[in-house]
Amino acid sequence: MTTSDDFGYVCDSEHIEKLQKNMEKVDQLSKRLIEVMSNKRAHNAALDGPNQDLFARAATAYWAGAVQNPAKLLEQQVEFWGKSVMNFAEAQQVLAQEAAEEPKANSTDRRFSNPMWQSNPYFHFIKQQYQTNAESIRKSVAEVGELEATDKKRLSYFADQIVDMMAPTNFLATNPDALEKAVETDGQSLIDGLKNLVADLEANNGELIVKLADESAFELGENIATSEGEVVYRNRMMEVIQYSPTTETVHETPIVLFPPWINKFYILDLKAQNSLIKWVVEQGYTLFVVSWINPDESYADVGMEDYVQDGFLTAIDVVKKICKVKQVNAVGYCIAGTTLSLTLALMKQRGDTSVKSATFFTALTDFGDQGEFTPFLQNDFIDGIEAEVNEVGLLRSYIMARTFSFLRSNDLVYGPAIRSYMMGQTPPAFDLLYWNGDGANLPGKMAVQYLRGLCQRNEFAGEGFELMGHKLRLSDVEVPLMSITCETDHIAAWKACYRGVQQMGSRSKSFIVSESGHIAGIVNPPSKKKYGHYTNKNLKQDADGWFADAEFNEGSWWPRWQSWLKKRSGKQVEARKPGDSDHTPLAPAPGTYVRVSARR
Repeated sequence: MTTSDDFGYVCDSEHIEKLQKNMEKVDQLSKRLIEVMSNKRAHNAALDGPNQDLFARAATAYWAGAVQNPAKLLEQQVEFWGKSVMNFAEAQQVLAQEAAEEPKANSTDRRFSNPMWQSNPYFHFIKQQYQTNAESIRKSVAEVGELEATDKKRLSYFADQIVDMMAPTNFLATNPDALEKAVETDGQSLIDGLKNLVADLEANNGELIVKLADESAFELGENIATSEGEVVYRNRMMEVIQYSPTTETVHETPIVLFPPWINKFYILDLKAQNSLIKWVVEQGYTLFVVSWINPDESYADVGMEDYVQDGFLTAIDVVKKICKVKQVNAVGYCIAGTTLSLTLALMKQRGDTSVKSATFFTALTDFGDQGEFTPFLQNDFIDGIEAEVNEVGLLRSYIMARTFSFLRSNDLVYGPAIRSYMMGQTPPAFDLLYWNGDGANLPGKMAVQYLRGLCQRNEFAGEGFELMGHKLRLSDVEVPLMSITCETDHIAAWKACYRGVQQMGSRSKSFIVSESGHIAGIVNPPSKKKYGHYTNKNLKQDADGWFADAEFNEGSWWPRWQSWLKKRSGKQVEARKPGDSDHTPLAPAPGTYVRVSARR
């Protein structure tokens, strides 16, 4: 006997039996699931959501608005009821096989691309009602009065998180893709998905972090981070890698590049085709790159001053000695660009002229506008982080990864979770996503200094940031500089970066806005001819004025930077092999620190 289900899939007794057997395997996997969850590592509860005072203030404001203007509340409710009834009527039309017109506004939502969201009455109604509910929630939040702007922004963010979490695609019973796959595979997709879920939980000590890439597909130094070089210096904070030359001569002034220590440096050396490291070496520069330690609990008392002294200043000194020069060109990416600015301010006050020029990649120095991080930079969350690091000594990488992921939750949380846990798919072999999952911890003291002094109080752009006996200010950054920012960067918004550059004391400033975001806008090789960039020499305008008058340039900003850098890099000298008699190679690139996992 055979039957045809609603998905057009023919089920017979053999398939039903296979399905039942596969469902029995769920019990075995459930035991593993319970075991790993019982051993879940704890973290401060304040990191899981905003202080309830936020919702209390919002509810009070909403109720006050309803009392003052009850007609408005009734209008909203009547509109919601009307749309709900229409959703039901449309579902009835579909049931009667009368084509219901697809609302145009829904066509861009990839979550509802399966034809069954339109053709099947059940799924059609669920989709329409979900979108009606989402619209109603967002509209209600938008119309809440008597809330401060920061509270309003936070309320909107967390409301969006609830809306995204409750999407019907996130639940098996209301996801036609997952249900079709389960029937087609006799339930094997659900078994595979549960295995993926348990494996991810076991790999992260009970914390749910969706694996975004197939980790078995990559090996550092073999098919990722393959540029040739040697570790020529190592201390407790970093390894300094000098890359092997590929030209007979090089510019006299070397480059020392400081990547962020929130992630690993090899984002700039994923593969030969898009490696900034390889490209810089090919342009005839001696390139040194810092690879930061992935700290454990013993680094609890390491602060920004340690990164400046044992990282930036020490690396600059090492490079000067190896190359036998008095000056270097320095590059800082993201938080390392912020810290490079602090270091330059300190060097100015000390009379140290070791840095000839500075380049900043997506580096914030003025935190007056907290942008998309506003929900996480208020006292309830920062108090929670401070309590967390006081207890364990670290801001653990999974907490940061979770925060960054939920800024793009559908792309980085729910979408991958659906594919992995409901569909039973293996994550893709994607180098960028592999790097994204290879996170790093932050020392407790450093994390609090950064979040309180820079992000919250904006001291560097204000009255001064106290560090190493100095009060550091943006105006102390006086070396020639170039700042590269990215148009759609949600981590370091280009307008905020622009305001910081405007306040720097340098008489020679160049500012570029690359198309795309925080990573793709920087890792943008000329050979791909993918993203262009904007330039404008007039930095006296506000950000909007600068952009309105900017010139758009086809292609990567890399060659423009190289032309700028060339003028500040001196004469040609014989190419330098890694190290010298006092700095013998310790390990081949990419070194040893980069291999230390945050999950240890």
